[in-house]
Amino acid sequence: MPLSPLEHDRRYGELDQVIRAYAGQPADDTPDRPSQALTAYIRHTWHTRPWTLATAEAQLREYARNPPGRLRLRLGEFYAIPDVGLPESDIEQWLTCLADHIKHSVETGEAPPPAAPATHWEWHARFPELAQFLGGWFTQDMPDEFEDHDAAVDDYRSSTAPQLVARLVGELHELLTLSLEESDYALAVAELGMEVDPPAPYAPSGWLALVAERLSGTRAQYGPPPQGDAK
Repeated sequence: MPLSPLEHDRRYGELDQVIRAYAGQPADDTPDRPSQALTAYIRHTWHTRPWTLATAEAQLREYARNPPGRLRLRLGEFYAIPDVGLPESDIEQWLTCLADHIKHSVETGEAPPPAAPATHWEWHARFPELAQFLGGWFTQDMPDEFEDHDAAVDDYRSSTAPQLVARLVGELHELLTLSLEESDYALAVAELGMEVDPPAPYAPSGWLALVAERLSGTRAQYGPPPQGDAK
C-alpha cells in the first residue's frame, strides 16, 4: 500500500528536499565539486535548519544502499526519484556522492557563505511568503481580477493572517538588503511567480520597497513625487 505522509516524511522527507533542489538544474555533481543545486541546498539549510543536514545524509545513503525494486515502486511503498537526467545505473553513485558532500560539510563546518539565491528552489525556500504573494496575486490574470497593483496588495492584506503579512514584510526587507542589480531583482520576482510588470514608473526594487511600506501600515502612493517648491 502507498506510504502514509508520516512514513514518507520519516523515511524520505529530507531526501525529497535535496532532490527538489535539482528542479531545472543539472545533476552534475562530482566527488570533487558539488553542483550548483546541491550548493544552494547546503547553503540554505545550513543557515535555516542545520540539524536536518545529518538526516539528509543518512536518508540519501540509505536509499543508495537499498534502492526500491519495480514492484515496490509500483505499489507506492517507496519514494520514486524523479528524473534528474542521469541513467538509472548512475543514480546510486550520484546519491552517494551527494551524501559524501553533505557529510563533509557537517563534519568540517564548511558551508557556502550567505548569498543571493542561485536556483529556483532556493528562491522559493528562502522567500516562501513572497512567492505566495507574487505567485498568487500577480499572475498574468491580475489585470482581470484587480483594478490595479494597489488593489491586489490591499486584497492580499485583507485576506491574509496578520502574522503572514508581517512575515512577507520581513522577506521583502531581506530581499532588498541583498542590494542586487535591477536586472537581478527582475529575475527574482519572475522566479517567485510574478507575471506582470511593476506599475509605472517603478522598477522592481522600488515597487517591492513600496509594497513593504504599504503592508507595514504606511500608506504610500504610486506615481512620481508631487511637484512643488522645495522647502
